[in-house]
Amino acid sequence: MHVFGSGSLYRLARACLFASAVLLPMAAHAADSDPWEGANRAIFRFNDTLDTYTLKPIAKGYQWITPQFAQDGIHNFFQNIGDVGNLVNDALQAKPRAAGIDTARLIFNTTFGVLGFIDVGTRMGLQRNNVDFGVTLGHWGVPSGPYVVLPFFGPSTVRDAIGKVPDAYTQPYPYMDNIPARNWMLGVNLIDTRASLFAAEKMVTGDRYSFIRNAFLQNREYKVKDGHVVDDF
Repeated sequence: MHVFGSGSLYRLARACLFASAVLLPMAAHAADSDPWEGANRAIFRFNDTLDTYTLKPIAKGYQWITPQFAQDGIHNFFQNIGDVGNLVNDALQAKPRAAGIDTARLIFNTTFGVLGFIDVGTRMGLQRNNVDFGVTLGHWGVPSGPYVVLPFFGPSTVRDAIGKVPDAYTQPYPYMDNIPARNWMLGVNLIDTRASLFAAEKMVTGDRYSFIRNAFLQNREYKVKDGHVVDDF
């Protein structure tokens, strides 16, 4: 897998340009944060039903049969893969300090942390910068556009939905020729992600749709503004 080869960088740049070209005219029309609430709620119910009868039971079974140390190692492994995208977006946001931290995390976790299964970087005081291309666009002043619930992917905005295109090219999956291995990694990553959300689920109160929407939008604003927001949630 040559994630940082010239061909990979070209595809990433092309995806970034495509995302920006599609997004800019769409995001400018965001007067209401949720003008598509009717359709969003329908998709939310579809996703929730699918999760209730498939992902959630699988994630619970995964937690039941997998020792905690193995769960932690698998989670750290996929977090280490995600640090590649963090590093790319640190650079796109012109944040050399954050880029340096994520570079160090990648080096130490991949080597001393045995391909990331041990989070050596956090133990060294190198805190992870969890950013993506949607945050990068927001950093440079691109408006979020309306709130939208994506089938299978869940809460998003127009900006963040389009940003998923270049983000995909910072992951190893598009460059893997072994299809069974790629699908296996995608599946385990999905299950690990779902299992990590169980604790957050306990915080949801009242109307689930509204709670998740408001929490998502505030979290995105927090990331775009580097934490300089008024916490009124």
